[in-house]
Amino acid sequence: MLLLERILGDRHEDAFHHLLHDLEHDGLVEYVTIGTADMDRHRLRARTDRGEEVAIALPRDQKLFDGAILMIGEGRAIVVHSDEQHWLRVCPRTAADALELGYHAGNLHWRVRFEGTDLLVAVEGQADVYKARIAPLIAVGRVTVSEEVE
Repeated sequence: MLLLERILGDRHEDAFHHLLHDLEHDGLVEYVTIGTADMDRHRLRARTDRGEEVAIALPRDQKLFDGAILMIGEGRAIVVHSDEQHWLRVCPRTAADALELGYHAGNLHWRVRFEGTDLLVAVEGQADVYKARIAPLIAVGRVTVSEEVE
């Protein structure tokens, strides 16, 4: 059993983003799916999506979240995935706003789905990270953003 004793960072942090992207392309990122009821726990056992049993034992000042990196290195990474999916509903005001929003979403490799003229962005990590990337569009009212849970 692999012991994981701290959160190293968020999958969306610039320091980890490119390394994780490369590891994902090589199939070397494993995910530990944790139920929302267990996200507040500091000690638990789980299995990665590849079947490896892990023991998570975090210090009291750390809390699990969707996108938390528990291990990176040795040619692999282990990342937390929440079993509850959070979405940002981004509503563009005009077709031009939708086009620019789509450009950003594609460039940032966001996982999305469409609902009418709205773009739903799957939140993997902290929603504020996504909002910060499109803050100029939000600030001038070109898009509005709301959060949803499935």
